Amino acid sequence: MKIVLYISLFISFGIQMSAQNVEIRNYQQNQILTPFRLPLPQVVTERVDLDNDGDPDVLKATLPDGTKVLWIDDDDDMKASDLEGDTDSDCVMIDLNGDGAYGGEKDLIVDWADENLDGQADLQFIVDNGYKNKSGKWESHFIVFFDDDQDGVFSYINWDHFKFEGWDKSGQANFFADYNGMSKMLKVHITSWNIANLEYNWENPFLYFDEDGDGLTEMAIRVVDEPINIEDQNKDLEAWQFSKKASLVQMTWDLDNDTAPSNEQDFDLSLKFMGKGFDYSNQVHKFNNIGGLSDSDYLFDDPRWRHLNHLVFPDHDSTKLLTYKEENWEQCWMVFDEDDDCHRWERVEFYEPKDPYLVGSKNGGLDHNPQADVAGDRGEWDLDFSGKGKMYISPLDCRIHLFGAEEGYWRIDQNATYYQGWQGWRGPNLQPEDFARTEPTIFGIVHYEDTDQNGYMDQISFDMDGDKKYEEVVSLIALGVQDDALLYDYGTMEYKDMTAMYSLMANEMWKNALVGVQVAQSLGLNTSWYSVLMAPKSLREKYNNGYWLSYYIYKDIKEYDRQMNGGQKLKQIQKAYFSSNWNMMIK
Repeated sequence: MKIVLYISLFISFGIQMSAQNVEIRNYQQNQILTPFRLPLPQVVTERVDLDNDGDPDVLKATLPDGTKVLWIDDDDDMKASDLEGDTDSDCVMIDLNGDGAYGGEKDLIVDWADENLDGQADLQFIVDNGYKNKSGKWESHFIVFFDDDQDGVFSYINWDHFKFEGWDKSGQANFFADYNGMSKMLKVHITSWNIANLEYNWENPFLYFDEDGDGLTEMAIRVVDEPINIEDQNKDLEAWQFSKKASLVQMTWDLDNDTAPSNEQDFDLSLKFMGKGFDYSNQVHKFNNIGGLSDSDYLFDDPRWRHLNHLVFPDHDSTKLLTYKEENWEQCWMVFDEDDDCHRWERVEFYEPKDPYLVGSKNGGLDHNPQADVAGDRGEWDLDFSGKGKMYISPLDCRIHLFGAEEGYWRIDQNATYYQGWQGWRGPNLQPEDFARTEPTIFGIVHYEDTDQNGYMDQISFDMDGDKKYEEVVSLIALGVQDDALLYDYGTMEYKDMTAMYSLMANEMWKNALVGVQVAQSLGLNTSWYSVLMAPKSLREKYNNGYWLSYYIYKDIKEYDRQMNGGQKLKQIQKAYFSSNWNMMIK
């Protein structure tokens, strides 16, 4: 009977997944070979010489699947024998809706610009048009990619389906779009003709930093200028304008710098700044070759972006300075990826200051944010910006905390059982690893609080069995342990200072745990049970194993004291553990 039941369940699951595949937006799911290039045409239907110089400036062609494409030769180097344009300074337009126009509704345009005239593109525009009768967000794309490290990589378009698929990847986190190395991107999900001023953007910019020159990303910053709806509808299609202020900045770091092939994205900590933000309208960047062949304007329903000679955004050099000198922030949030399973290209995604136990996307819990890990991360929130975005390593647990945070929660996923990956949006846009759809219904919770409102966490509560009741609540104030610590201000720090902070924390965590082992052994306790934790092979494992080794030792010593001494030394044990100083118990 059991075998029949298992077969029935398997068949049922297969049918459900098969039906589900119909709705999946990510085309990698049923794809055999990755389409890295626009297919060569089946036939070139027309070549047009716009400037009467004897060579073609416009090439029209039909692809093998019948799709009509048009190339514009913006750098005037096309030959009569060419089957396609080039990807250094030309523009390709794709008539996706088959209406005979190439730059209108639902059409896709990709344009490359060679700024320094070295024969290699420096910018790439992606213009993915929506419908004329829709002016809302999320209907389309207007994107600019910059190849700052000159590796030739820009966005990724699935050329089987002619869609921007910035989330497609190989392996765990090797994204095809240029989220690796030194690069930047401007992006908004609004059709260009609905935007009043195309010099500005929504994600303006998304910055990626290669701090050690290994071609991988160690830090990223996302700056957001939320578009404002234009009420005056006398401006034809224009429906949105930008505030010219950054009201949201999100920063993230790979603190242990362990990115490598097969582990290309591995951020550990993120900070989020929210409020009135900073004015960036003076951050003007001029360009020489964005503009294309002016005689081709008639091909575009909105050719304005082809005439831009500058864009306005804070860059790699100015963004941190503008963020940290600004006093108009209202909140700062922090998240730390404690189970080290986040492989998103953007950041460790933020927990929200909501119910610690409610689970699910948009369900009112810590993981209310659809992009957040369900369990395994630690979130903290400074809701009045009293801490100015500074951090500290707390004696409470020898971990990085957000100065000024009123409270925080850690949802424990000790062994990354519920793998986050990049998590998609926990909806129909799936990635291969998301077929493992199980999300936890029970987990441990650690609650941090700043009860004396001095900016430092001083009380910790443990629900380690997931019964929604705290079995232990410990106050540093009651123990007589100082809660303050050295403050770290990223506004004055470089990336090497951030990695040094992590290294200090991990090494101190590990050294203290080894002292805890000595204390346990001196009491006659057998610590060989924890051998699997005692040979860390990386800085990350020193941090993780050190925490758990010390925690298990703490529990064992407490239990030993309860049985042997009636719990007489409990306060001494707690004081040693919660000051991250087992040396207190060595005689």
